[in-house]
Amino acid sequence: MKVRIKFSKEGAMKFVGHLDIMRFFQKAVKRAGIDVAYSEGFSPHMIMSFAAPLGVGVTSTAEYFDMEIKSPMPSKEAVKRLNQTMVEGMEVLSFRKIPDGKANAAMALVAAADYQVRFREGMEPAADWKEKVHAFMEQPEIMILKKTKKNEKEVDLKPFIYEMSPQEDCVFLKLAAGSVKNTKPELVMEAFYKFCEKDFDSFSLMVHRAEVYADTGAEGSRNLISLENLGEDIE
Repeated sequence: MKVRIKFSKEGAMKFVGHLDIMRFFQKAVKRAGIDVAYSEGFSPHMIMSFAAPLGVGVTSTAEYFDMEIKSPMPSKEAVKRLNQTMVEGMEVLSFRKIPDGKANAAMALVAAADYQVRFREGMEPAADWKEKVHAFMEQPEIMILKKTKKNEKEVDLKPFIYEMSPQEDCVFLKLAAGSVKNTKPELVMEAFYKFCEKDFDSFSLMVHRAEVYADTGAEGSRNLISLENLGEDIE
């Protein structure tokens, strides 16, 4: 049976890298007594895969990983057991079975993500930044220099920003995600600071990921659904 676990990563845990988070959960699953499946061969390992790992320094209430279990366990019991092994800043939010037909690896499903971006005091891009968000999005294109490991090129971010709006104390972003269209909120905010004619420093931002989505729509018709809602609780 394939299950999908949703967890939060906050506080000091935002400084822990992806590989250490993987090792942490491998130990947590063992301590929780969950009957996890292992690969075959000379060096068996837990069958576990994470969706869209976060960069260091970003908090989240929407982290996901999939794993295979040999014996079903009620979702409430699994969440309780796992949370008994968590450290401060980590909390398991759901443990759901992935029905046949929706059991693609979480990483392959990722199509979009929600973010809340807050500014450190005195480091806002402009005094009237809320009004400027609307003007920023009204541009026909949003060009930025995107750097990769191999090169750098100018790209138009506009098609990858599904939503950008000012909220009470933050900027809300719904951005394209996944291996092909992955768009980092820091890159969007760099373009926004440039639009506001202010120098950009990533330290100015406090980024929080609020949700991760799969796209269940037909070609050219987007229908985003959270990775959590693709699964169902085990009774």
